[in-house]
Amino acid sequence: MTRERSHELVEKPLGELLAAFAAPSPTPAGGSACALASAVGASLLSVVACLPTTGSGSDDDRATLSAATLALTGVRRRLADAIDADATAFEEVIAARRFLKASGGETGARTVAAQHAIRAATDVPLEVMRLSAAGLQQAQAVAGRCHRAALSDVGVAIDLLCAGFHGARSTVRSNLAGIGDAAFVGTVTAEVERLSADAAQAATLAEQALERA
Repeated sequence: MTRERSHELVEKPLGELLAAFAAPSPTPAGGSACALASAVGASLLSVVACLPTTGSGSDDDRATLSAATLALTGVRRRLADAIDADATAFEEVIAARRFLKASGGETGARTVAAQHAIRAATDVPLEVMRLSAAGLQQAQAVAGRCHRAALSDVGVAIDLLCAGFHGARSTVRSNLAGIGDAAFVGTVTAEVERLSADAAQAATLAEQALERA
């Protein structure tokens, strides 16, 4: 089963999904939880942007919110995919580590395979960071144009996206500590710093828009 085709977690009823997170098994774990938090945040923004009543009732409001809805739909779907993708990637890391341990810690192809697994497991939370930041960028437009009755939902959405972003960042940084490719670590670290700055700015602007509304 490929990572892109697996939707085992996303397709579970909510109660079963929560039970899966609570189960004493390696997956799903923190990475999937981060994707879930941000996916819920993006979903809340989407529903607010789709409300029939906007802040001022203007055509400009509706056009801005429609554009935000379109962007958030893609963000939400990709975050939902990441819930399962993170679990699959972490399972591959566990399998690679077990294989390496069973082989007596031999170097060579087995070590390379383990490193590739960790790198792949880093790609998913890094993508969650990108998507969470993209969601936060849309939050400003939604906060500034939506109906006042929905402002509290926008605030919750911002908090969820920030939580997903920060959790994913912790996962990325933890994974980087186990990767021996200095060039890869440097590239990802630079992107993490850039995304952190972008997400912080977007969250601040969105919160300021809420305060002005």
